[in-house]
Amino acid sequence: MYIAEIQHSIKEKAEVFGVIFIRRLLFTVYFITVICSFPVAGRSQNLPIGHLSTTYFDPARGNRPLPSEIYYPGLSAGENTPVAEGQFPVIIFGHGFQMGFDSYFYFKNAIVPAGYILVFPKTETSLAPNHAEYGTDLAFLVQQMKTEGLTPSSPFFQHVDSTSAIMGHSMGGGASFLGCKNNTEPTVMVTWAAAETNPSAISAATGVTIPSLVFSADKDCVTPPATNQVPMYDSLACNCKVLINIKGGGHCYFADANFICSLGEFGCPPFTITREQQHATTLDFTKLYLDFYLKNVPAAWTAFNDSLNTSPRITFQKSCTTTSVYPAKEDYPFNIFPNPAENYASIRGNTPGNLPVLLKVKDVYGRMMFDRTIVPAGTQFCLTLDMQSWTSGIYFAEFKDSHESRVVKILKR
Repeated sequence: MYIAEIQHSIKEKAEVFGVIFIRRLLFTVYFITVICSFPVAGRSQNLPIGHLSTTYFDPARGNRPLPSEIYYPGLSAGENTPVAEGQFPVIIFGHGFQMGFDSYFYFKNAIVPAGYILVFPKTETSLAPNHAEYGTDLAFLVQQMKTEGLTPSSPFFQHVDSTSAIMGHSMGGGASFLGCKNNTEPTVMVTWAAAETNPSAISAATGVTIPSLVFSADKDCVTPPATNQVPMYDSLACNCKVLINIKGGGHCYFADANFICSLGEFGCPPFTITREQQHATTLDFTKLYLDFYLKNVPAAWTAFNDSLNTSPRITFQKSCTTTSVYPAKEDYPFNIFPNPAENYASIRGNTPGNLPVLLKVKDVYGRMMFDRTIVPAGTQFCLTLDMQSWTSGIYFAEFKDSHESRVVKILKR
């Protein structure tokens, strides 16, 4: 019996060691892949944080002002410093009710040095916020930052990557659903303890078709998962969605300490983890997810799924209807903006270089509205789509080249 117990103990320890070894190997591969996947300027995981304050104006809403705080990888840390060399994905982040952008500095301090541009809109801070306008603000800023990357006079000229995310916490999470409804401009959506909004974020989820990561916390009594994040997740129309529930966590623990938010938690059951522990869990999963979808690091998806299946910190649901190892990822992305559009839309894309691209646009009845073969002068192409004579509604733009075929929905107002 004694020998059998020793053998059983050795077997158990060997299995534990094997799991630890495999996990460490996966994360080592992920780290090496990140280092090797970007140009020299993008390799550092500790880029200085630059900052500028600005106000954009949305002409489609009577020049609605959108004061914004922007943090970005800089050549040096500080105010209005030059942007670091390279192109960086954009994250638009919506704050919670009565919470400022400074409630999410832990996220800023972790994500910007890793090579992301982070934009905080400062709109809808009143006691009676307009959720619909806030969702439109988030969507507008995705477009605006892409425009900044194409504008020679902008400090972000040639520094904005083609990928982007709309994110948000609480009210900002609910508004993210509104901003991503019928909107394929952002690459992904990530929400933390998203709150039901007016109009309904749960209803809006049926029109969200981009990959989505939804966070909840099982001790959240402000936006309980059962009546907020779970039905939002269930309603999502995207072909790859994930719901992560943090064990023992709370609503306000997705942010830095905030007095107003904490007031809303009065009477909630006690949390069984610390704020710092919830931050660590949130960052671990969020960064892997963004690195895969926005920086095209396949090993990040492997590490993300490994953590889903082995982490004792969370429970999860996942639905990804894809036949490949990884969710669909474009080799040569293109952008259509504005989308929704009125009379004109600008289409910009990347190609393998000097190879023809076939562009067709059809209406919902299959009628051809536009058919052209584009021969780029280099690795990029750009054209203006004239939609003046088209009726308001949904159209489908199909792009084909020698490498891939993609269809994107265009909404004409």
